[in-house]
Amino acid sequence: MPVDLNNEQPLAWDSATIDADTKAMLDNLQPNILRAHVREHLSVLFVRFNDVAEGRAFLRHIATTKMKSARKHLQEVRDFAASGRRGTPYVGIGISRAGYVDLGHSNDDLLKFRDKAFRDGMKRRTAEVNDPSVDQWEWTFQREIHAVILIGDDEPDTVAALREEILGELPESARLLGEETGQGLRNPAGDGIEHFGYVDGRSQPLFLKDEVDREPKKRWDPAFPLANVLLPDPLAPNPVRHHGSYLVFRKLEQNVRAFKEIERNLADGLGLTGADLDRAGAMLVGRFKDGTPLTSKAKAGGGPVANDFTFDGDDGSKCPFSGHVRKTNPRSFGRGVLMARRGQTYGERIDEPWDDSPPEYRPSGEVGLLFMAFNGSLIDQFEFTQQTWANNPDFENPATGHDPVIGQGDRDIKVAFPKVWGKPEMSPPQAQVAQTVTMKGGEYFFAPSLAYLRNL
Repeated sequence: MPVDLNNEQPLAWDSATIDADTKAMLDNLQPNILRAHVREHLSVLFVRFNDVAEGRAFLRHIATTKMKSARKHLQEVRDFAASGRRGTPYVGIGISRAGYVDLGHSNDDLLKFRDKAFRDGMKRRTAEVNDPSVDQWEWTFQREIHAVILIGDDEPDTVAALREEILGELPESARLLGEETGQGLRNPAGDGIEHFGYVDGRSQPLFLKDEVDREPKKRWDPAFPLANVLLPDPLAPNPVRHHGSYLVFRKLEQNVRAFKEIERNLADGLGLTGADLDRAGAMLVGRFKDGTPLTSKAKAGGGPVANDFTFDGDDGSKCPFSGHVRKTNPRSFGRGVLMARRGQTYGERIDEPWDDSPPEYRPSGEVGLLFMAFNGSLIDQFEFTQQTWANNPDFENPATGHDPVIGQGDRDIKVAFPKVWGKPEMSPPQAQVAQTVTMKGGEYFFAPSLAYLRNL
């Protein structure tokens, strides 16, 4: 039986009763899609092919010698939990529309990818998501990228060695157009954070039973059908058994200094003092720095990062409708929109992102997020999230404003913030906060099945 991607039950991947089609799907699926792979250190290589035979041979060689399956990854995770045995590094491949053409695929082949955004490519979709014009992107992303190669592990030396191997095997006809280097940031509690200093990546759609079983779910169900992230690989030998996912890559530069100035000015304008100071930034993000949801408490409480909550009953007096996590995951609706986010921070800094240093000690650029997310549909997930939620100043209620973190576009309406947590009194309408995250370029890719890559 074909794998039912719309099954609401999480996948029991190691069940004794798992069927042959599901095993084949996992044996031919790239890792890091259904479950995040360790990639504390990450190398992202952008490649262009110029010869069909050599491009195909290169990808086939990488897939055959350096890439593991999703099922092997899951077995490694299980073995690590049981015995502490380290797993193998992650190598992933995404191919752009232009890449499929350069690998010799016809227009009829491309039409098998039903997602128009993928067939267009990110450069032709700037208007759909209010991105900067392509001539403002970094040069790497202005060029025609055919493939992205991701190399991740918890040890930098492993990533560096694999990077050298892969680049050494790149055919002479191909070109390395550019690369990005990601390195994880963590707070003193060990939680992953982004450059503004907030816990990041906590609320993810989960697809596997063992992950779902570990989560509390009195208010929020973290289990999602595979269709949120998988679709049959249309060019694979057997699409019924071979699956892939649309991959969004975006380089997002963060002006940390400006964001911290905004936090300070908002706190001053609302008269927040003492322990309530942190609420200013939390109203922009929707969580406190330690990940405590703004709906749950008036101030951060420490402990494990909570995810079992909704915004039901909150009229915006706790978490503003424009709060980043509320904008991008409303929780009570739009579950089919959620993406599997697999990004990583980039850039070096000399300050501690989580401390209370004044804004002038913070970086104003050269740091940010290598945003990566897997989708079952680029149009219905990533582009919908960006345009209909993050960029929409009338999201849920009129005049609530853009997403203050990733929203793009003219912020020409005024907004108000709750003066006291959970109380109806609002501040006078004021200009929205300035945009502090700048999209520097990116591309849409398809992460094909291993069966496709190994049969090139």
